[in-house]
Amino acid sequence: MIVMGLAKEFRLAEAEVGKTYEVVRLEGFGAVRRRIMDMGLVPKTRVKLINVAPLGDPLDLEVKGFNLTIRKSEASTIIVKEVGQ
Repeated sequence: MIVMGLAKEFRLAEAEVGKTYEVVRLEGFGAVRRRIMDMGLVPKTRVKLINVAPLGDPLDLEVKGFNLTIRKSEASTIIVKEVGQ
């Protein structure tokens, strides 16, 4: 977990189901980073974690009104902070 100021920042892979988060930054690089950004996961975007598969991978997200499924390894490159509903 990364603590910056008053808001706690952490990786999307560590998020709790049912909560809404805001993307702070992406730590990936290259083609993976570009693909994540192309899917709409850019800074200041709100993301809701809908569900996690039984073995923890993949994660089902709601982003800008549509559902998106990403791998846990990809989610670990996305830094988020929790926001109120």
